[in-house]
Amino acid sequence: MQNKPLDVLILAAGLGTRMRSDIAKVLHKLDGRPLINHVCRTAAALAPQKVYVVVGHQGEEVRESVLEELEEEHVEFVWQKEQLGTGDAVNSARRFLEDRDSELLVLSGDVPMIKAETLAGLVRQHQSHRGKGAACTILSVEVDDPKGYGRIIRDTAGFFLKIAEQKDGNEAELKVREINAGIYCFDTRKLFDALSKVSNDNAQGEYYLTDAPRVLKDAGEPVSIFKLKDSFEIEGINDRRQLADLERSIRRRAIKRLMLDFGVTFIDPDRTYVGASVTIGRDSTIYPNVVLEGETKIGDGCVIKPGTRIANSKIGYGVEIRDNCVIEDADIGNRCTVGPMAHLRPGAVLGDGARIGNFVEVKKSVIGRNSKVNHLSYIGDATIGEDTNIGAGTITCNYDGKNKHRTNIGDRVKIGSDTMLVAPVTVGDDSVTGAGTVVTKDVPPKKLVVGAPGRAIRSLASPPEGEDG
Repeated sequence: MQNKPLDVLILAAGLGTRMRSDIAKVLHKLDGRPLINHVCRTAAALAPQKVYVVVGHQGEEVRESVLEELEEEHVEFVWQKEQLGTGDAVNSARRFLEDRDSELLVLSGDVPMIKAETLAGLVRQHQSHRGKGAACTILSVEVDDPKGYGRIIRDTAGFFLKIAEQKDGNEAELKVREINAGIYCFDTRKLFDALSKVSNDNAQGEYYLTDAPRVLKDAGEPVSIFKLKDSFEIEGINDRRQLADLERSIRRRAIKRLMLDFGVTFIDPDRTYVGASVTIGRDSTIYPNVVLEGETKIGDGCVIKPGTRIANSKIGYGVEIRDNCVIEDADIGNRCTVGPMAHLRPGAVLGDGARIGNFVEVKKSVIGRNSKVNHLSYIGDATIGEDTNIGAGTITCNYDGKNKHRTNIGDRVKIGSDTMLVAPVTVGDDSVTGAGTVVTKDVPPKKLVVGAPGRAIRSLASPPEGEDG
């Protein structure tokens, strides 16, 4: 039997009143990204023909967030006008999907930890059920405390009978610990036919998507259950406490994996914050109160000292990041030293062996191999060559009030303390600026420049000696 194409429908229309927030629930962040973005990335990993996202409250903001993960041509946004239940939310997409000869994977925008491997297994079982495929396959899991969840009710042979919601179940049903995870795979056409028969005759007065499997079963259609072992994957977010608990779980799992599988030392794991996508090399040491976020990659043998935050950055091997640094979207080479109290902003690139010292800010600049910016300096929109020393208090004056301009400093240059480099400007190889110089014109190689504005007073026969002006 040839498998049908796969579509994905993500339910993301709810406000989430228990969040006590003006922000739509799916826009609250977990591990640095909105909840909906986690679900969209997982959905995209399955390579569906199209992803349909049901939006309602703050729909435009949800749309913008989704498009950070999915290409616009691969996603369709569906508006749910009223909040009349999950069945109504799916029904909002009827005009797009009811005639599609596909399998439809239905996901919740507030269940961010579900794995693509799990969903792929769900789809495979759905397609292969009893050799013909199922009309519906439900993801379930057994939990210690099922309160608040719909229960999976099976018949005496262990096959699906119905889903009993918390407010509608009887005493025996509510003792069942196998719950509905709120994730399904349906034969698309059969789903919308079943939804036409779903009523809102229940305690909530809503149209439950959970009634659709029962309708299909009663019509003689096969319904299967894909039982998951790890309930962590289907943890949903309904309030701030659950959001914090899940954030803590992600951090603990990430740190445990890095310690056991990659040989990373954490001085105090309970006071270290590590995102799920962070990678760290063997024999690196992470001190307390360090925050590692996003797609950060740290090489072997690095030391990250207390109070440092690193986001979406690449760090080579043998690097020491000293206390209380902020590093964002930066690329740090091997054997570098940064800090204490340094700020590497987006676009900062350090060559191997470079040193960035205390109270130094670097933005959209390249610092060459073995070059040093050790004290109280701002380097923005600049390129600095190799073996160059930037003295204390140096500023690249990159903004003229309207536009940004670049500063280019060559190899083996010595920039004296308190130098102002008024961009656009170039300082040639082997040149020197005296303390307090204001450089407004290009400096040829091997020149000594002093004064305000700077003027060349003599040529230099050999590269300057010394460092750390």
